[in-house]
Amino acid sequence: MSTRQPARLAPVQVHCEAVPEAPGATWSNALRVGDELVMSGMTAHPATREAAGGLSAYEQTRVVLEKIRALVEAAGGDVGCITRLVVYVTDIADKAEVGRARREFFAERVGQGAPYPCSTLVQVSGLVFPEPCVEIEASARLDLAGAAIK
Repeated sequence: MSTRQPARLAPVQVHCEAVPEAPGATWSNALRVGDELVMSGMTAHPATREAAGGLSAYEQTRVVLEKIRALVEAAGGDVGCITRLVVYVTDIADKAEVGRARREFFAERVGQGAPYPCSTLVQVSGLVFPEPCVEIEASARLDLAGAAIK
């Protein structure tokens, strides 16, 4: 009987031009550990500050989902690899607009017979900056990239 332990996988930071790391940040936007990809909560910042009149919950959700797509693709995956979302909103009344953005974002995947990712949506009293009203954490399995829908 072997007493050898399996090799431990070291986390690798995923870098992506579309989602730059914040200067001096004490977190990583995304870490790859083997075939697992874990992403920090993403907001539409700085777009929420740059848009005249701000962005709606729908628009913020679309911006965030595109950031998630960019990180997954930078790690070697695709939208079909996303397995879990945790959505934080500052107003639960925004859940319909968040849902609309999600349906549009995952339309191709679902249209091919794949399921939506697992998801949790909760209301919180505030996010890191005053402008964002949506934050999304995501997880993905990179070994699902290009997997055939069964």
